[in-house]
Amino acid sequence: MEVIESLGYQVYFDDTLASLETFLAARNYSKIIVLVDTNTLDNCLPLFQQALPSLSNYDVIEVDPGEENKNIDFCIGVWQNMLDFGADRHSLLINLGGGVVTDMGGFAASTFKRGMDFIQIPTTLLSQVDASVGGKTGIDMGSVKNIIGTFAQPQAVFISSLFLKTLDKRQLISGFAEVIKHGLIFDQAYYNQVKTLGIDQVDNALIKHSVSIKNRVILEDPKEKGLRKILNFGHTIGHAIEGYSLQHDKRPLLHGEAIAVGMICEGFLSHKLNGLSLTDLDDLIATFRRYFNDYSFSSSIDTTLLELMRNDKKNLSNQIGFALLDRIGSCQYDIFVSEEDIIESLDFYRELTAG
Repeated sequence: MEVIESLGYQVYFDDTLASLETFLAARNYSKIIVLVDTNTLDNCLPLFQQALPSLSNYDVIEVDPGEENKNIDFCIGVWQNMLDFGADRHSLLINLGGGVVTDMGGFAASTFKRGMDFIQIPTTLLSQVDASVGGKTGIDMGSVKNIIGTFAQPQAVFISSLFLKTLDKRQLISGFAEVIKHGLIFDQAYYNQVKTLGIDQVDNALIKHSVSIKNRVILEDPKEKGLRKILNFGHTIGHAIEGYSLQHDKRPLLHGEAIAVGMICEGFLSHKLNGLSLTDLDDLIATFRRYFNDYSFSSSIDTTLLELMRNDKKNLSNQIGFALLDRIGSCQYDIFVSEEDIIESLDFYRELTAG
């Protein structure tokens, strides 16, 4: 077992979850509630129960899976269930799931009776390397991602690679987008290591390295006033693409799939506006197209995408804010980009993937 010290809590890398059993034994919680979605109920809760046979007195709240359900209506359902189960400020919410569960569960716990303890047990690659660490909680409103939320730190995070065995390849590849991003924004050697890996080569060491990169950034800037903004590379355009896809596509893009599109577009903006070399841009494009299918969208939706970007929480005084690379392994933030340049980046992606 290995441990990373984060913002007043520990991130445990522990396939057995023995550290969770120790953690619970040391706390005298009045009630324990486990939040799952229908996927983790079937595939992950049994692994959780096997790892903690002595934990028998807990309640389970189940929500529907998918980003489209990370909204206030489902959150009200979680709050109502916690009330029905008699939860109080001395209770514990265990969020067992991917980014939707950890985001919404953290938000529900941080606001219920003005705050109760929660822990994160991320079960997808995406949530293990990104969503579960850093204290961001939130829900979506309409097509706008994570626009309602809090900064609230969990009591602990427990990462077990056993849960990754429950995922299909598409989910693993989606999470891999954030792994690639960590190298692009902060660690060129890591990027060079991961950019040719097979998805079946993702292991505990890689996950721990990604978490350590994010952790170094958030320790310096917990509330995203400065450096932490580099973690948003690819997300200004990527979140808009994701929000549009959720509303309009029969098979909506997963988060990492949308962010991959965003990182190619924002890679173009990095080259045009922030000094990223053409060689580095070409390398970035080749990497993402190696792992991710092209996404087809026409210029007719550009107005919709821009409207979603205007609602992005990173903006300032109606300027659309970006984090952009100046080279692979280095990123700058608070770069405000004109709508004309944003549209040019979308055109660049369309021309790149045409035919």
